[in-house]
Amino acid sequence: MSAAKIRLCVEHPLGPGQSVPLSRDQAHYLFGVMRLAEGAQVLLFNGRDGEYRAEVAEAGKRGGALACLDQTRPLRMPPDLWLLFAPIKKARTDFIVEKAVEMGVARILPVQTEFTNSERIRQDRLQAHATEAAEQCGATFVPPVEPLQRLDRLLSDWPQDRQLLFCDEARAGEKNTLAGETGGPWAILIGPEGGFSEKEREQTGKMSTMTQIGLGPRILRADTAAVAALALWQSALGDW
Repeated sequence: MSAAKIRLCVEHPLGPGQSVPLSRDQAHYLFGVMRLAEGAQVLLFNGRDGEYRAEVAEAGKRGGALACLDQTRPLRMPPDLWLLFAPIKKARTDFIVEKAVEMGVARILPVQTEFTNSERIRQDRLQAHATEAAEQCGATFVPPVEPLQRLDRLLSDWPQDRQLLFCDEARAGEKNTLAGETGGPWAILIGPEGGFSEKEREQTGKMSTMTQIGLGPRILRADTAAVAALALWQSALGDW
């Protein structure tokens, strides 16, 4: 029997001997697309119980069941890091969500700023992208993608124990230092393609938990900025 290569995120509890029912979509993917048959092995995770090796016990066109065998990895939570970003064009927003999962965030928060180009998101679609990214990158936790909310309202009720890394394109070219408590609660804020408004700069400037930085000598696209900021934070304060 070849080693399991397919990873699947499920809602069902996992444990030795546990039977895991499959939805119609999951059955179609495993048996219709990937052509698995009874006896084939897959890897399962649910964000709570770690990763388990499982065997196909029943295979059908509209459903099926897997049988958990043994745990292959324990649950590993990402750092307590939130990503706040203004939605941009569809494909680039998808990219930000996918890379946020791969690079290790605990929560993804799309925010509406004064210059945000997109006024709505498909939360269910972005959550599906987050799940697929976790399946592909070996994560055992899928960060929730929150509904779109106004940035000013979110910041007005900001938790006092969470540091905010404000990535400001106006500081491009300035030297940065990033210091803080490793493992502590943090959030990264990435602005829209049009940048932050003066009102938003004023609001963040009054926050005692805010650290303001630039992201190198050049102004980055919003999707590039998200990856750069996550890499900077992870290398200085995260689990890299």
